[in-house]
Amino acid sequence: MISKRIKRLPASSTVRIADLAIELRRQGEDVIDLSAGRAAEATAAPICDAAIAAMRAGHTHQGPARGIQPYLDAVTDKLERDNGLNYDPSSEVIATLGCKNALTLALMTVLDPGDEVVIEDPCFVSYGPTIELAGGVPVVAPLDPEAGYRWSAETLESKITPKTRAILFCSPHNPLGVVHTRKDLEIIADIAVRHNLIVLADEIYEAVTWGGRKHLPIASLPGMKERTIGMMGMTKSYSMGGWRLGYSYGPAELIDKMAMVQGHVMTCASVINQHAGIVALSKEMTDTLRQTTWKEWGARCQFVAHSLNAMDLLKCEAPEGGFYVWLDISETGLGPTGFCQQLLKNYHVATVPGDSFGQLGSNFVRVTCVKSQSDVALAIDRIAKFVTDMKG
Repeated sequence: MISKRIKRLPASSTVRIADLAIELRRQGEDVIDLSAGRAAEATAAPICDAAIAAMRAGHTHQGPARGIQPYLDAVTDKLERDNGLNYDPSSEVIATLGCKNALTLALMTVLDPGDEVVIEDPCFVSYGPTIELAGGVPVVAPLDPEAGYRWSAETLESKITPKTRAILFCSPHNPLGVVHTRKDLEIIADIAVRHNLIVLADEIYEAVTWGGRKHLPIASLPGMKERTIGMMGMTKSYSMGGWRLGYSYGPAELIDKMAMVQGHVMTCASVINQHAGIVALSKEMTDTLRQTTWKEWGARCQFVAHSLNAMDLLKCEAPEGGFYVWLDISETGLGPTGFCQQLLKNYHVATVPGDSFGQLGSNFVRVTCVKSQSDVALAIDRIAKFVTDMKG
């Protein structure tokens, strides 16, 4: 009764573990969830107030498949102000139900059955399954640990075939925390231009970069605006995961077809949430978050990375962007699944096995840093006890 395609796809490990942590807490267990990328902070009050005002004003019906115009205007204003990108709000942007929806729409728009999409290893757990659901074939190009987990030109070039249609990458990177430099992006751009490929840029963490680093959109590079579909949103940086709101930008022809797919599959992004998104994307809200929440997240990332790196048997570096620590557990003698299972069962801290993100994660665990300061501190204490107990 179930299709072969669905049978062979794995469930999302990040969602599964986070759901397990929720269930354990429901049963009375004192579990600290450092698995899914869900911040402790609730959505800012002015954003919530905008949604309530929209409902009371009667904005409770479906809207255009591409999004309501005030939201699209807010998106293009934000892209120009914060990212240096100029896009037409009437034709080159679309409101989406978060970045996953944007990726799904993009893949369904550009792929024919059997087309290949080059992805990273490690990469976000949903890339491969989403490509397959869209009829494509994910092709893994390993990142180089010796080069700070970047693609080399030789590795990426070796994965290009006559069936290659697109390159999909994430920056700031989940789970690695790498923020791509211009040199990193030029490698991707050069290959994309020479082979006439589309680039799908997952930029969901673009607002949260640390240590003076800054996100550079690949669409800003020469020859890339006409072949890049960028995907951003409010899920992560704005503590709006439950709202399922984002946006995508790209060439008008591709955005138009993505809107057509949206009309068939999802109808539209929530109109109520788009009204809230207008406030979220405003300069005032961005400035407030940059000076408060995002600054605090950066401090938590530094604290978690420093604390874990100081423990025997564990190694890591502070992320350049995003809010995960990529923790090397190779000296513990445990695989990532065993490490995470023991940590959750015996010490009540939930993390994600690194091999969920690809083969290069076989000695790693992903740790989320943006829970409350008290939860983060308690989790660090529990992990320290786990390591001490391991040493005997």
